[in-house]
Amino acid sequence: MNKQIILTASFLGLVAVILGAFGAHGLEGKISEYHLETWKTANQYHFYHTLALLFLSTFSRAKSPSIRVSFIAFTVGILFFSGSLYILSVRSLFDIEIASWLGPITPIGGLFFMTGWIGLFVAAIRHRA
Repeated sequence: MNKQIILTASFLGLVAVILGAFGAHGLEGKISEYHLETWKTANQYHFYHTLALLFLSTFSRAKSPSIRVSFIAFTVGILFFSGSLYILSVRSLFDIEIASWLGPITPIGGLFFMTGWIGLFVAAIRHRA
């Protein structure tokens, strides 16, 4: 599982850097300041939870179900929370109405993030140093 977590974190980290650069250089002047701030929030949480995934890899040898839960929850959280904010930020560029079904995905992603942190907390309590 350690390799799977590191590979996932590496890929998501790469995507975070690309999307961060795109937001800073490709979206400036094309979307409103409000939407640019939303993009930045998505990117921050994307990075935070990519780093959390890397930290999980240090626990992965414990073969803890809590680590597996955290791994899945952080990954899905990035996709739902950050992914939905990225899309909501640029929706005006593509002239499509998606807010009605995509908006509720963001808080579900936040719940996945919380689940991931709870899983990490439980794993730390159960892990023998």
